[in-house]
Amino acid sequence: MDEVWKREEVESPCVKLCIVHPEARICIGCYRSIDEIAGWGRLTPAQRTAIMAELPSRAATLTKRRGGRMARLGGKD
Repeated sequence: MDEVWKREEVESPCVKLCIVHPEARICIGCYRSIDEIAGWGRLTPAQRTAIMAELPSRAATLTKRRGGRMARLGGKD
């Protein structure tokens, strides 16, 4: 691979499951806010690293499901 295309930077946490939670206003796939997603390419490595460190704690804000199979069957979340 050409050295020009090798870049040492923080990878995107995107998992290609891009749905914004209507209440939390964060992506349910990567847990970033819309502003973080839109500005990811302009952030410094330090800013990206700081966001990446916060992402696991954001998952807890999305514990309640909005529907799915269990909701259709009348089950609990």
